[in-house]
Amino acid sequence: MIDQIAASTGAESVVNGQELDRTVPIPRNGSFWKKAFAFSGPAFLVSVGYMDPGNWATDIEGGSRFGYKLLWVILASNLIAVLLQTLSVRLGVVTGQDLAQACRLHFKRPVAIVLWILAEVAIGACDLAEILGSAVALNLLFHIPLLPAVFITAFDVLLLLALQGKGLRKVEALIITLVLTVGGCYLVEIILAKPDWGGVAGGLVRPTLDRESLFIALAILGATVMP
Repeated sequence: MIDQIAASTGAESVVNGQELDRTVPIPRNGSFWKKAFAFSGPAFLVSVGYMDPGNWATDIEGGSRFGYKLLWVILASNLIAVLLQTLSVRLGVVTGQDLAQACRLHFKRPVAIVLWILAEVAIGACDLAEILGSAVALNLLFHIPLLPAVFITAFDVLLLLALQGKGLRKVEALIITLVLTVGGCYLVEIILAKPDWGGVAGGLVRPTLDRESLFIALAILGATVMP
C-alpha cells in the first residue's frame, strides 16, 4: 500500500499513487499485442493469489472425495472472483485509489479502524497458509524438515521484496516465469491423469450439493473469492 496518503477536504478527492503509476512504462506506439503485453504483468501478479496452498488443498480434497461433482463450485467461484477483480480495477482507474484508500476516505474513522484490523487478521491468516504450504512442499519434494523449510520460505520473501527495488518489471518477469512453470506442471498432470472429459463437463454444468460436500464447497469458495 502507498505509505503517503494525501487527504483532502470538501468536494476534493484523494488521488494517490502517481509515483507508482509511472514506474511501469506503457508503449504509446506499436501493435495491439505489444500494448497488451505491457499490461499482462500486473495480471500475472494478481493470478498468484489464486495459486496459493488454500486453493490447492481445497480443490484436491474436493476432487479426491467427490470426483467431478464440485467443479461447478470452482467455476462459480472464479466468476465471482472475476467480478470482484473487475470492480477493484474500475475503482483504481476512476479514483486513483486502492480499496483500502477508498474505505479510509468514505467511512468514518472507527469503521476504518475495524476494517484495518480485520484486514491485518486476514493477511496474517493468508500468510500463515502460504508459509506452511511452501514449507510442506519443500518437505515433500526435498525432504527438508519443516522448521528449516519455513526459514527458507521467509528468506525467499525477503529476496522478492529486495527485488522490488530493481524495478517492477523485474518482479513481473520472475512472477511470470513461476506462473508459467506452475501452468506447465499442471498441464503435464492433466495429461498423466487422463480425466473423464464427459464427467468434467457434467460437473461444470450440473450443480450438486449434499451435507458432506457442503463444507468443502464453502472452503473452495472462501479460498477463491477475494478482492
